[in-house]
Amino acid sequence: MTAPLRIGPYAVERLLGVGSFAMVWLGYDRALDAHVAIKVLAENWSHDLRVRERFLDEARLLRRLEHERLIRVHAVGELPDGRPYAVLAWADGGSLRDRLGAGEIPAPTALRLLGEVCAGVAVLHRHGVVHRDLTPGNILFRSAGPGGGEQVLIADLGLAKALAAASGLTARAGTPGYMAPEQDDPGAVVDTRADVYGLGRLGIRLLAAEPSGANPTRPDQPRRAPEIRLRDDVPAAVAAVLARATAHRPADRYPDAATLHAALIRASGPAGRPIAATGGTGPAGRPIAATRASGTAAVSGPVRRQPPPRPGARRRYRLRFAGAAVVAIAAAGAVGPEPGGSGSGRPVGGTYTTGPLTVALPPAWSATGATWAGQYGADGEPEPALVMSPQPRRWAADPRLPGAFVGLSASTAARATPAGFLAERTHGACTPAPARVTRQAGVEWTVVAYRCDRGRPQIIESAALHPGRPALVYAQIVPPADSGPAFVDTLLAGVRLR
Repeated sequence: MTAPLRIGPYAVERLLGVGSFAMVWLGYDRALDAHVAIKVLAENWSHDLRVRERFLDEARLLRRLEHERLIRVHAVGELPDGRPYAVLAWADGGSLRDRLGAGEIPAPTALRLLGEVCAGVAVLHRHGVVHRDLTPGNILFRSAGPGGGEQVLIADLGLAKALAAASGLTARAGTPGYMAPEQDDPGAVVDTRADVYGLGRLGIRLLAAEPSGANPTRPDQPRRAPEIRLRDDVPAAVAAVLARATAHRPADRYPDAATLHAALIRASGPAGRPIAATGGTGPAGRPIAATRASGTAAVSGPVRRQPPPRPGARRRYRLRFAGAAVVAIAAAGAVGPEPGGSGSGRPVGGTYTTGPLTVALPPAWSATGATWAGQYGADGEPEPALVMSPQPRRWAADPRLPGAFVGLSASTAARATPAGFLAERTHGACTPAPARVTRQAGVEWTVVAYRCDRGRPQIIESAALHPGRPALVYAQIVPPADSGPAFVDTLLAGVRLR
């Protein structure tokens, strides 16, 4: 295979990989002094309009979602021979397949990694998209700044489809070993529970006592409850969660990735300590939990509590999970509806409270919110957040509206300072001003203002530590067009923490 010298405006340096439908080249953008990954449709598929459209759909889907947990699309183009290509962010940290090939990943790191993958797939599910092909090769890593952190990214959505069109797919979609059983049936409805199965298979591959023991049951074998044998430093209740995630019948699995993620957090226990499974049910409603068998955790019918894990003697992985840029749309989309509310939580100009957060609303603004999706406390419950705006439910989608997202997270405070957290949340298309510090209502805020040429003209990123307990409060603000720093400071002064 002869490498092209250039693809569009990008100089080609080397081949990164070849798949069934495309090849990926490492390119260099001289104008931006940055490397990119260039995905080109394979020549033998260029005549197939259906495959070509699916290739372009992937780029369009990623561009539309534009989330820090998904591979970003910078541009699309076409080669002189008519084949389309997509210019993607380069995942310079390689894939999960590479890391598994290099050796066993310690259980605490593997559990955190599985949680990051679940959170990424939950982004797709919130937007009505099912991935269909969750494998170690489709989980990528990208450096997240000078602090040594990494983003965990979901890639290769070429087989993903909107849930409204997910039934009746005639082509077999997925990778054996990670593909849900129903994906073998062309007439079956394939929904988010197929991705739950793939996530469960990933979890078993990460945590199995032996890699050879991670092989799934073949479709022609009896549909009995799966036996899952995990390493002895894995909390026992995790095996029960993975057993339910990989149940043969979709109805017996968790409904989506977010629910699976919450179950994994509860099973892992506070600070990663194992907890007992109590009152849980597995496939077909049978009670299951974890047992000890030959030094490993196993699941198969009723069980007993697992002893605490032993410290592992395996080599450490330097892997700190850091979120990337949280743009206004992504932050707002992470907030669920207020339970029992109408979506406009308080009369305009008053205050709004959710959990330990209370905010003073600017004139003509209202608020809605309940939890910060993707952020979970030590109890496994989502952490609190809210959106406030003149029209809070439209703020995420309408760049003309001012508004703010406010969230409180103890888990984030455990890994990042306010300045470090904001460094992870840059806006590539915007120009930042120097960070400033302002003290409002007894809270010391670090504030970075971004000026943007398109979309929202200004985005304010701010973060602080809770003055009374270990938690980080984050406020992303899009101020009114005619306002200045005084508006931001007044809004921050109205954030009260219990």
